[in-house]
Amino acid sequence: MKAIVSVIGKDKKGIIAKVSTALCDMDINIENISQTIMQEYFTMIMAVDFTDSKLKFTQIAENLTKLGEKEGVEIHIQLQSIFDSMHQIATGNSKV
Repeated sequence: MKAIVSVIGKDKKGIIAKVSTALCDMDINIENISQTIMQEYFTMIMAVDFTDSKLKFTQIAENLTKLGEKEGVEIHIQLQSIFDSMHQIATGNSKV
């Protein structure tokens, strides 16, 4: 299954490494990544595949939230299907 991970917070060294390591430790593959610094804020969006993970989605989300709290950043994950549906509604391309 696919998901979108977002990370936002004050920039500091090692954010990408720590998030990437945490995902790898949960058997989650990073398929695409985009990151930038806006003023002093770090922003990153990752497309991930958690098909091989033995954890439930709620456990993955909890682990990422805890990592974010430890590192002083906000980390959120949502299923790609939900992300895609929200985008369709926002752009008026809903098939409902």
